[in-house]
Amino acid sequence: MTDKAATEVATPSLPVSSSEATTLMIHYYRAEMSRMNAWRSRLDLTSNWSITVVAALLSVSLSTPTAHHGLALFAMLIILLLLFVEARRYRFYDVYRMRIRQFERHYFGQFFQADTQGGPEPWLVMLAQDLRHPRFRISLVRALRRRLRRNYIWMFLILLLAWTLKIASPDLQSGAHLDPSRRIETIIGHAAIGHLPGWLVIPVVVFFYIALVTACLRGKDRGGDEVHV
Repeated sequence: MTDKAATEVATPSLPVSSSEATTLMIHYYRAEMSRMNAWRSRLDLTSNWSITVVAALLSVSLSTPTAHHGLALFAMLIILLLLFVEARRYRFYDVYRMRIRQFERHYFGQFFQADTQGGPEPWLVMLAQDLRHPRFRISLVRALRRRLRRNYIWMFLILLLAWTLKIASPDLQSGAHLDPSRRIETIIGHAAIGHLPGWLVIPVVVFFYIALVTACLRGKDRGGDEVHV
């Protein structure tokens, strides 16, 4: 086989008519939609894992007075790990979501409004460049903030409530109530983990939650014209 024949075999033929181009765009749109849905399902799977972990560890921690309050802190670490996993998946999802939005905004939207204008299509050029050199559209920090603000902050708050309940009343049982006369020194002592004193554990947890709330309040998406999950 000659070099010219090998080049002709390796190079796919491009559409030569408007009907062929339309067919190509339809198939490509379906492929991008399938990939976006696949990554969206992975996001839901990670969120389901997180909810399961929270429910399981809370049931163990609050079901018996002998359960250590460290279970709630351990659950916080697992949820934090799953948050990073979901943020990474969200960055991939955001790439395909952007491509789908280009079709919906610049192709289907223009078609349904019967707004046909001549000239070049810069959105197709941008899409072609993104296909040649794919890149993430958002940083890991921004992805973490989005997933934290929409899902994970509520799980962290539930764990904080359970941990506070556990150290404030470690002997809590069915029908028992919190003891308002319990001294603050006793509560701090119950927050100890092994050789780590309670006066060190509590500030670490407080600082961690201040960082979470700050991350939720900062860096909110501006513009208002995009729908994010």
